[in-house]
Amino acid sequence: MARGDGRLTHDLDPQDLGPQDACGVFGVWAPGEEVAKLTYFGLYALQHRGQESAGIAVSNGSQILVYKDMGLVSQAFDEATLASLRGHISIGHCRYSTTGSSVWANAQPTFRSTATGSIALGHNGNLTNTGELAASLNGSDDLDLGLDAEVEHAKANAKHSASSDTDILTSMLAGYPDLTIEQAAAKVLPKVKGAYSLIFMDENTLYAARDPQGIRPLVLGRLERGWVIASETAALDIVGASFIREVEPGEIVAIDAEGLRSTRFPRRTRRAASSSSSTWPGRTPRSPVSGSTPPGSRSAAGWLVSTQPKPTSSSPPRSPAYRVRSGTPRSLASRTARAWSRTRTSAAPSSSRARPSASSASASS
Repeated sequence: MARGDGRLTHDLDPQDLGPQDACGVFGVWAPGEEVAKLTYFGLYALQHRGQESAGIAVSNGSQILVYKDMGLVSQAFDEATLASLRGHISIGHCRYSTTGSSVWANAQPTFRSTATGSIALGHNGNLTNTGELAASLNGSDDLDLGLDAEVEHAKANAKHSASSDTDILTSMLAGYPDLTIEQAAAKVLPKVKGAYSLIFMDENTLYAARDPQGIRPLVLGRLERGWVIASETAALDIVGASFIREVEPGEIVAIDAEGLRSTRFPRRTRRAASSSSSTWPGRTPRSPVSGSTPPGSRSAAGWLVSTQPKPTSSSPPRSPAYRVRSGTPRSLASRTARAWSRTRTSAAPSSSRARPSASSASASS
């Protein structure tokens, strides 16, 4: 058994891996503010979402500096490190690995050079077509992903030691030399499948994006002299930002000196929600997810369960539209009803096992 060091790793209890889908992301655009310290406090409020590694990227308008390390936020950064991260844009990430091993190379934010500068990216979620995207970057000719020929420019960035889906996504966004990062995101993200909330930046602009189903949470907040984007409103509260709204599913938000602007993915799908995000209270139980707080979601779920008809001794527990809504074949429903009846019958006391009367008891004695 490994000794505890403040890090929640699988070595502590290999039989109980726990949740692996809740990284924390934070981004701030605030000229004149100490954005690295704001990001630090934001990640501290999101520490419950990931404990394997932490990182911060800062831009001063001409270059991006990234610092990341393994461990908790308080272990990865000190006062001297934060003082050296100067700029007006910053993004941060605390990781709980989903794909890719728990090593420094997979810590975030990830970084890539582009034709006009550089990009840093933090990601919460899990992509389901990572293999196809990686094969496309590595020059596979037997896959038709609908990607343009311009993606060939990203192949030079695909030769790296990291193994996470975030690293592959960063390489794709950096592979369009004739497009801005915002335009590249609008081109790449509709072809990415899975659940994700992204915070990324170049030298002058802060970006955020959410998957078309809206599975992973992402909220927008306002500072007196800037903007904040984070996984939960707990991060907004700790830096003194006011909650504005959620980033909508399939939305790309860009923030720069010209203000805030929003674009949509071309592909629209039905909105979904993560059961863990909508019912599990993080650092604060009042963080809204998909328009509802975790206590409200749990109360609504309990109310729906309470409205279901109570099972009787002659009928199995099922909703009024059991066969229609679930698509269960009638034969299976009948077998379920018979099995329920047999269970109730076997549980009842048999007449042959009735308690003997007083006379029979005395006679036997």
